[in-house]
Amino acid sequence: MKKSAPIVLLVVLAVAVFVIGFLAGRRGRPEAPAPEPAPASAAVSSPTAENEGGGQAPGSVAVDARKRQLIGIRVGAVEKTPFRFTLRVLGRVAADETRLFIINAATNGWIVHIEPATPGSLVKKDEVLASFYAPELLSAQQAFLYALSTVDRLKEQAQTQDRQFDAVEVSLAQSRDQLTNLGMGPKQIEEITRTRERVQQVRMVSPTTGIIISRNIFPGLKFVQGQEFFRIADLRRIWILADVFEGEDKFLKPGQKARATLASQRLSFEATVSRILPLFDPESRTLKVRLEADNPDYALRPDMFVDVELPVESAAAISVPADAILDSGLRQTVFVEREEGLFEPREVRTGLRRGGRVEITEGLEPGERIALSGTFLIDSESRMDLAAAGLDVTLARDPVGGAMVSIAKAEKAGRKSFWSGQAYYFATDESKEEFDRNPQKYAAKPAVEKPPGGSAGLSPAPEIEPAKR
Repeated sequence: MKKSAPIVLLVVLAVAVFVIGFLAGRRGRPEAPAPEPAPASAAVSSPTAENEGGGQAPGSVAVDARKRQLIGIRVGAVEKTPFRFTLRVLGRVAADETRLFIINAATNGWIVHIEPATPGSLVKKDEVLASFYAPELLSAQQAFLYALSTVDRLKEQAQTQDRQFDAVEVSLAQSRDQLTNLGMGPKQIEEITRTRERVQQVRMVSPTTGIIISRNIFPGLKFVQGQEFFRIADLRRIWILADVFEGEDKFLKPGQKARATLASQRLSFEATVSRILPLFDPESRTLKVRLEADNPDYALRPDMFVDVELPVESAAAISVPADAILDSGLRQTVFVEREEGLFEPREVRTGLRRGGRVEITEGLEPGERIALSGTFLIDSESRMDLAAAGLDVTLARDPVGGAMVSIAKAEKAGRKSFWSGQAYYFATDESKEEFDRNPQKYAAKPAVEKPPGGSAGLSPAPEIEPAKR
């Protein structure tokens, strides 16, 4: 017993030293810091599950400032401004039909000579194009020369009565008109008046300075009265026929200035929209708008194509960048910033699309802030959050406040009303009360819609229950 006492004493001392050392180590070791709250996630988060009763629309997405900067989300205010853009269309050059001249045969006869004036040739006014013979030519000249000689004889007589002189003047005018009706020009008639000699052929002259469009004549041709010989267009001023789609003609006004460009020659011309109303072309399903332009150097010829630019400014309207709209084909959605970093999906109706901007006809008000870029990433997160929250079902738009609400959530909260056989769902009790007080004011708005983003596999819209009476 005495021999074992030292061993027991040593064991007790060892245990005591171990305990004392352990306690001393605990006092000297710094305490572990309390776990700090996790920093705000850089990822996009959704408040859908956290705000079941907060009145936020399903699919709302919260994005912190760091993430907005990282993925390039830009936010801007919606404004109502004039919608300015340039309407670019294709135009075809055509001859001004008010400056188109047709030379027809005034009588029967034969072509004797033709000048080398072919289609595309530039001819001047009174330039000789051809000459022909007509059977009535000699008799018409004889009557004209006789009337001239009679006038000369009466002028030499001192006792000529005015009545006699007037009768001869009438006869002279009739014979002159007969030569004109045969196709003789004023210069040739004056030449016969001066020389008092008959001619064997009638010279066919150009009635204007212009371009020969067509020629239906050759030497020795026997023609009949009314046959077309030449078609000449005065191309110093031309028409441009531009094709615009239905609905675009409302932006064009008579007198509006435009710019026509001939790309092959890098030439530009100023054109003016005509006062003539556009004509509908059933083949191309477009409207033909006529523009008028000066063509002093004859650079523009009929049937040439030109690029037409029409600056347009419509009435003031809400428009947003095209990147701000998610277009699924059946619906268009924007993300409205309800508060800083919190984006709510909202369906809108779009109108005109031009110059990288889209007109908003319904769904936005001036002053609201929307995401201008990065909307695809916001939409992707919105879809995932809807699926995670079990809200991938048919949604409804609150007809009073305009917010998107879950049908299941609204029915569970009793925020549902009927009017004229149609069910309406509300985000808040106040909206339901307002609707019930004046349903006719809000019933015109759509009641049931699909979730934002148009996700595949959405459940079909539930059948509307009959109105309970």
